[in-house]
Amino acid sequence: MTRYPGLLRTAPLQGETTSSLICRLALRYGMEAKGLRACLKWRNYPPGHEGGGARADAEVLLNTAGRQLLAGMCGVEEDVLARALPSWAAEDAKLRAEAGEPVGLWRIAGPVGFGCRLCTARRTGAAVRVVRYAPRWERVCVRHGRWLLDADANQPLEHLDLRGLPEVVEAQRRWAGVARRAVRAGAEPERVFALARAVVAWWWEQAYGRERETVWPQRLHQVAGGDAGGDLERWRIVGREAVVFPEVVAVAEALLDPAMAELVWVDSGAGRPRALPVDGMFCRRLGERVGRPWLGPLAAADHGGPLLAWMGSVIRLRRGAGGPPG
Repeated sequence: MTRYPGLLRTAPLQGETTSSLICRLALRYGMEAKGLRACLKWRNYPPGHEGGGARADAEVLLNTAGRQLLAGMCGVEEDVLARALPSWAAEDAKLRAEAGEPVGLWRIAGPVGFGCRLCTARRTGAAVRVVRYAPRWERVCVRHGRWLLDADANQPLEHLDLRGLPEVVEAQRRWAGVARRAVRAGAEPERVFALARAVVAWWWEQAYGRERETVWPQRLHQVAGGDAGGDLERWRIVGREAVVFPEVVAVAEALLDPAMAELVWVDSGAGRPRALPVDGMFCRRLGERVGRPWLGPLAAADHGGPLLAWMGSVIRLRRGAGGPPG
């Protein structure tokens, strides 16, 4: 096939979606993205929101000819693109049957978030929108104090300003150590994060709006620009992940702490089985770890929730080992 030499070299950003790269490439050539995409034959339509409008988390899969075409237009070797773009080598039966002409296929990516435009400007010279694969524990741009939002939320914001919330930025720094500790303990960091996030999400629903809960409302108003005003419910949705992130990291740290697991064993009767008490030492200490002791009992009140299931697994493990380790 004909190669299109890239007159304006456009390098991929690590973790970027292929769709995002195509949009940046089109801008480099002074084109609209749909004009550049016309060079490909498409097997389906781009995903959109129910109310209309393109989805920012749309992703593109390409066949061999399509990858060659895009690499040529970027002026970048295919192996460079393969290392940077998570979807580059993704296969699909609808594409495997295609040969010769460049063909593309749309799908919805996840989890993806917006990139920091200031970081993009430093790397590429243009402060343009970028969408990249990023789990929720990697959403803080520490350099610029920004929380990078989900790309599938169908709202105009790409980031929240964290310059008045240093504890959120610090939590991002701490998470790296938590993830390493999880690996050393034989646990998957993503599972630890998911459990901690579920605990804090329960707290959020139970505690937000109570008079004694002052931390989260203050943070929420901060990410809203100082005052959420009459748009509070919208900001509760948009800002929640950033607002609760320090507590999620703190709970994750607690779940990996052997001393906390010991409290679960004691609360269970230490070999003489009994129902886990709502006011047990573990739950009280968990609340203390996030600076609000009164939150602890709320976690135990989530009957059938993931935290009680985790506590049960700790107890079963200890019983199977004959009690606490010596």
